[in-house]
Order: sequence, then C-alpha cells, then structure tokens
Amino acid sequence: MRRSIDELRAFYGEPAGALARRMLARRLAEAWGEAPSCDVLGIGYATPWLDAFVGARRIVAAMPSGQGVEAWPGVGRNRTLLVDDRRLPFPAGSFDRILLIHALEEADDATALLNEAVRALAPAGRIILAAAARGGFWARSENTPFGHGRPFTRGQLEKLVRAAGLEPTAWSQTLYAPPWSPLLRFAETFEQVGRRVAPGASGVILLEATRQAYARIRPSAQARPALSAPVLSPATRGALDSARERHSTIIASD
Repeated sequence: MRRSIDELRAFYGEPAGALARRMLARRLAEAWGEAPSCDVLGIGYATPWLDAFVGARRIVAAMPSGQGVEAWPGVGRNRTLLVDDRRLPFPAGSFDRILLIHALEEADDATALLNEAVRALAPAGRIILAAAARGGFWARSENTPFGHGRPFTRGQLEKLVRAAGLEPTAWSQTLYAPPWSPLLRFAETFEQVGRRVAPGASGVILLEATRQAYARIRPSAQARPALSAPVLSPATRGALDSARERHSTIIASD
C-alpha cells in the first residue's frame, strides 16, 4: 500500500524531509541542470524537485491512484494528474526527461510501471530512477517514505532498466546521515565521509538510463529473419576490387 499524499507532504515539511529534498535536488541538478527546452515527467511523488527544472518546456507530475494527487502551484506549464501507473495516459515518446521517485518501492508491479515510463520516453530521452537503498538507514526507518515498500540495490536497478530496454549511463548515491534528528545537522559531514568510506550506507540510489543504441528485434513466428549484408574492412574491399580489375583485364585480352 502506498503512502498517502498527506503523509508525503507532511514528511517533506519536517527537518528530515527538508534534508532529503535538498540532497536529492543537488544530485538532480548535477545530472539535468534546468532541463532546458525539455518536456519533463515526474512519476510517484516528484513535485518537491520538479520546480527546479526552470528551463523545461512542459512539466507534468503523474501521481499513482493509490497515493492520491495534490494541487501543484506554479506557472501554467505545470500539470498534475492521477494515474494508473500500469497504464500511463501519455502517447509514446512524449517526454525528454522522466524522473521516478517514491514510485518503484511501493508499486504493485515495478516492471510494468517502468515499461510504461519507457514507452512515454522520447527516443533520445533520459530517465532517472531514485529509490531507497537496501543497505541504508533510511530504508529501515518507518518514519520516512523510504522505509516503506521494497528497497533496491544498484544491481537490482540495473537489471530492472535493462529488462525494460534501457542502458544504465550514470549513477549516484546520497543521504548518508541517519534520519535521526540529533544527527541531521551533521549531514554534510556524513555525506562527504560516507561517499569515500561507506558507499553502501547511502539512503537513496539514483540511476540514470537511456534507450539502448541497438534494440534486439524479435522476428515473428511466420517470418524468416532477414540476413544483413556483411560489412567489409577497407583492406578486404580493396583486395576484392583489385581482383575484379585483374579478372576484367584477362577477359578483355582474350
């Protein structure tokens, strides 16, 4: 069962939520900047970060029906809607950037959700999965949204995106400070030390992926697979051309 929109909104109004928002925003800014001239889709509960994409052409926040939807103040380009996360109401290839956060962990079918996100991704688009890290303190705390549902390892996320026809291109981690109030003021120190000494102790993993350069095409049962012409190296092609010339000369002399 997903956390309700009221629970999520309340968490991000608390000190631990403010820290999570700031740390994740830093990683997203490093990856996408202001997303200039892009159509951006957030799936799950992404509104705390979508406003940072000030260069985007259009921003849509798609919130799963089990979570609920909230009004999202902003300029006219912003939209929020309630969706069935297994059948997103967008045409194929609609978005240049897609962010999934508070989406995969509590999904009934994470594979179906990701497949729908990939369908909505433009051919040259980029997608970021932000998910609770299995080895971190945040996944063990029920006082945060990251402590509900299924946490992931980096390997599990990579397997998930590859099964959906994507190729991982970059990844990062954040939220090394435990989500306990007395330690939150030392978050920057935890972040610097944790990345060097205990990378497995992060609270959140962010994995970026794009479409695979060459998709495998499966022939239908009725059709025989076509054979592609071999690609010749320059040396081989030159040798064949010389042989043809010699053969032509012999024929001409005869």
